[in-house]
Amino acid sequence: MKYKSLKTKEMDLKNIMNNLEKKHPGELEFLQAVREVLESIEEVVNENPQFESAAIIERLVEPDRILMFKVPWIDDNGDVQMNLGYRVQFNNALGPYKGGLRFHPSVNLSILKFLGFEQIFKNSLTTLPLGGSKGGSDFNAKGKSDNEIMRFCQAFMLELWKIIGPDTDVPAGDIGVGGREIGYLYGMYKKLSRENTGVLTGKGLGWGGSLIRPEATGFGGVYFMQEMLTMQNETFEGKTVALSGFGNVAWGVALKVTELGGKVITISGPDGYVYDPDGVSGEKIDYLLELRASNQDVVSPYVEEFPSATFVSGKHPWEVKCDIAMPCATQNELNKEDAQHLIDNGVMAVAEVSNMGCTAEAVNLLYEKKIHFGPGKAVNAGGVAVSGLEMTQNAMKLSWFAEEVDAKLHRIMSSIHKACIKYGAEENGYINYVKGANIAGFLKVANAMLDQGVI
Repeated sequence: MKYKSLKTKEMDLKNIMNNLEKKHPGELEFLQAVREVLESIEEVVNENPQFESAAIIERLVEPDRILMFKVPWIDDNGDVQMNLGYRVQFNNALGPYKGGLRFHPSVNLSILKFLGFEQIFKNSLTTLPLGGSKGGSDFNAKGKSDNEIMRFCQAFMLELWKIIGPDTDVPAGDIGVGGREIGYLYGMYKKLSRENTGVLTGKGLGWGGSLIRPEATGFGGVYFMQEMLTMQNETFEGKTVALSGFGNVAWGVALKVTELGGKVITISGPDGYVYDPDGVSGEKIDYLLELRASNQDVVSPYVEEFPSATFVSGKHPWEVKCDIAMPCATQNELNKEDAQHLIDNGVMAVAEVSNMGCTAEAVNLLYEKKIHFGPGKAVNAGGVAVSGLEMTQNAMKLSWFAEEVDAKLHRIMSSIHKACIKYGAEENGYINYVKGANIAGFLKVANAMLDQGVI
């Protein structure tokens, strides 16, 4: 494919963002995610006029397609309920679309587009052949019975199955979509497609799932933080770690941090946060799974089970003094004021295990104070990495031992950290992990797009 003649022309970031804001007004999360990436890669784009000639940026910031559909289902009272469903297929230059499904009342197109856009670079960083996508629904599982959740998942899959497949688009779990939901979704997909393929990841171990997958996002986040600490000649040993969330991600982080000698002192939910000075370890970690399975979406019952802990209503855990902070819940959960609390309390490193867990203002403040900060697209990549490994096992019709999967995950997270250093190391020794992750992820995708022509 021949492009127009190459010429030196700098990327007009302001114009690109203005055009996006006009096309997609009100999509704040999506615009925030795009701006962060474009600001990081501006220099490398300007150094490579072939990207401008092929309109790589303009093509990259728009999804390949968006499927939006209604999901009618019947509750236990026999009443018809209605939700909205989405799948945003963003970019498949590197391989099949890959990204989670989120079931939460906050879900809207802006959030799914931001997640899908982030997923492009996250998947690129894993070095696995995966494109970027995301999907979900505004369905709220709180207070729903298992049968209601099953009927919703089946109704959702009645539309989704038309555009997914093991070599086309492979969804996984995200907020509100765990092993139970993946099971219901997969069962309906299998019935509709008449194929028993690995089209969903996060499956049960008895029917195609991978060992370490439930823990993978949390384990991967800890492995990345471990690399960050090594750069400071530090380890997790004896460190206090503040977490938000209490689902699979926080659970995986708590398991691995404890194993490495650290102490998790907070978890959180929509109702507030729990401070446990004795540490969230042992049976307390297992209790997180019970809290999540209750479908009540609250953490306050933790203190009834473990009275030594304290529950603080309606606040974020970042006011607690800690050595390391790892947001594990949702986007923009740590703001500038929270970042200032952490800095004032002597935090040494912050890493987003959730997607875009910090606001742009919080990230800028951490950067200004030279606090080591790991962005979600790098730190959070462990989940999709093991999902990719699950796809490989399904394709080969075999399963690996937990130690094999964990070792592969550790190597992937280490390679992502090295890529961040390659492109993010500054002359003063500080590592700009945001810049490093964005450039490393972008270059691989952009060059693939160049190779494949204008499509």
